[in-house]
Amino acid sequence: MTIDTGITLGAAARATAQAWIDEHRDELSAWHSRIWELAEPAWREYESAAWYVRTLRSLGFEVEEGSAGMPTAFSASWSNGDGPVLLTYAEYDAVPGNNQAASTAPAPRDGLSAYAPGHTDPHSALGISTLAGLLATQHAMREHGIPGTLRYTGEPAEKMHGSKVVHGLRGYYDGVDAIVSFHPFYMLPLCNTARWDTQCGAYYSKVYTFSCDEAETWQLENDPNSPIPASHSAARAPGANAALTTMYTASRAMQDAMLPSVGGWSLSDAILLDGQATADNLPTRVARIQFSWRTPNIEMAEHVLAVLDRNAVHAAAMAHCTLEERWVARSRPGRTNHVLAEVLYRNLEVVGAPTYGQEAVQVANDILATLGVEPQEHPFLDECERLIEPQEAERLLREHMPAWQRNWTSDDYVEMTHYAPTVRFYVSRPALKPTPGRGAYPAWVMNALGGIPATIDPTIATAGATIAGTFLDLLTSPELLAAAKAEFDERTAADPMPPLLDADFEAPVDLPWPDYSIRRDRAAGEGSRHW
Repeated sequence: MTIDTGITLGAAARATAQAWIDEHRDELSAWHSRIWELAEPAWREYESAAWYVRTLRSLGFEVEEGSAGMPTAFSASWSNGDGPVLLTYAEYDAVPGNNQAASTAPAPRDGLSAYAPGHTDPHSALGISTLAGLLATQHAMREHGIPGTLRYTGEPAEKMHGSKVVHGLRGYYDGVDAIVSFHPFYMLPLCNTARWDTQCGAYYSKVYTFSCDEAETWQLENDPNSPIPASHSAARAPGANAALTTMYTASRAMQDAMLPSVGGWSLSDAILLDGQATADNLPTRVARIQFSWRTPNIEMAEHVLAVLDRNAVHAAAMAHCTLEERWVARSRPGRTNHVLAEVLYRNLEVVGAPTYGQEAVQVANDILATLGVEPQEHPFLDECERLIEPQEAERLLREHMPAWQRNWTSDDYVEMTHYAPTVRFYVSRPALKPTPGRGAYPAWVMNALGGIPATIDPTIATAGATIAGTFLDLLTSPELLAAAKAEFDERTAADPMPPLLDADFEAPVDLPWPDYSIRRDRAAGEGSRHW
C-alpha cells in the first residue's frame, strides 16, 4: 500500500507516530512522574489504575474497570474499523520497602517511611512507555486511515505474576493477533534488544495459612468443671506462629535438597500480617507465609511444590493447626516468536538506543558525588546507549547457562505467549558504569534514576516509538502477521502446555497484602493515605 508521495504507508505512519511522541514528551514525562510518585504495591494500585482508566476514556478508549474480578485491573479497546487486533499492556505495581525519592541522594519521598513501596524496575516507566506507543499508534491510524483494533490491559501485581494468568484464563487475550511485551532493561546482555530463543521460565507462588481455632483442646486434661482453661493450656498451645516458623525453617533447611544448584532457580518468602499486633496470653490464631519460586521449567517447579506442600502439612499437625492453601500464581515458560522479534528489532534500529543529554549526565555525576566518586564525562553504562541484535544477545546469554536450560528468570508476560504471537523486548533504563574496586552501587541509585525525568524520559520515548512502529508494521503488512501466526501454531503444536490453573481460578486479592494507597471510603467518598 502507498500514499501519493510514493512513501509506503507503513513508513509514513511510523513518521507520524514518532512526531506524536516527540510533541508529547513533556506530557508523557508528567504522566510518568504521577505514577512513580503513587508507588502502590501489588493488588493495591487503586489510584494508579484509576488514573489509567480516566486517561484512556478521555482519549476515546472503551474501558472495563476491575477486569476478571481484579479491582485494580482494567481492559481497554479502541477500533478504527475491521483489521488486525494488537495488544500491549501497562504495569504499575511498586515494591514495599523500596521507597526512594527522585533525588541524587538516598532519601524517602516526602512524609513517608523508607519502608514504604517504591518503583524499582520501574513499572511506572513500563506503563507510560507502552501507553505512549499505544497512543502514537492510535494517532497514526486516524491520520492515515489504517483499520484495526488496539487493546490495552492494566496488569496489577506483576511482581507476583498476579494478573496475566487470570486475564488469560478469562479470555482477555483471545482473538488477539499479536502482543508486544516491554520491560525496562534489568540485566545484561538484554539491553536495547528483543528476546530470541531464551524466554522467561516458570513461576509458582502459593500462600500457606495456618489457623489455630481450638487452642483450648491442646491439653485435654483440663478440669471439665472449669468454665475456662484453668491451666492456661490455650496460652501454651503452639499456635499459628509456631506452625509458620516450623514451615519456614524446615523449607529453608531443605532448600539445597529441592533442586540442583544450577539452572538459575530461586525461592523467596514473605510473611503476611493479618492483624497480630501483640503477644497476649493466647496463641496466635492465624499466620500466613507466601513462597514464590522461579525455575527454568515446570518439572522443577513441581519438585519444589511437593516439598513445600509436605512441609506445610506436617508443620500444621505439629502445631495444633489447620492448613489452608491458596495459589497466587502458576505460570508456564514462554514461547518465542522470531517473526515478531525481527519486526520489532528493525523498528528499534530505526528509533535508536536512548541517549542522555547534559542534564542527565549532571544528575548522574551528582549521584556519584553523593557516593564519593569522581565525576565522569560518560557516567552511564555503555550498553545503555547502544543496541544489541537479538541473536547476539542470545549467544551471550547462553554463555552463562547450562546446555539443558531453555529458559531464564521469570516474568508473567510468559502467559501471554500461549494465547497469541508475542515479542518481548527491552530498552535501557539508566544505569551507572561501575567504579573499579568499589563493587555494586546501592539499590537506591537505580531506583532514583528511574524517577528523575532527565534520566528516565529517554527510555519512555524510545520504547514508545518502537512499539508504535511495530504495531504500524503489523497493521499495514498482513503477511507479517500471517507468518507470526504460522510460527505460533507450529511451536504450540510441537510443545503443548495447557494452563496450570483451573479456568475459574480467582486472583487472591482478598489476602492481607502489604498496603499503602489512597483508599476510597465507599460511603463517604473520602480517602486517606496510610502506611
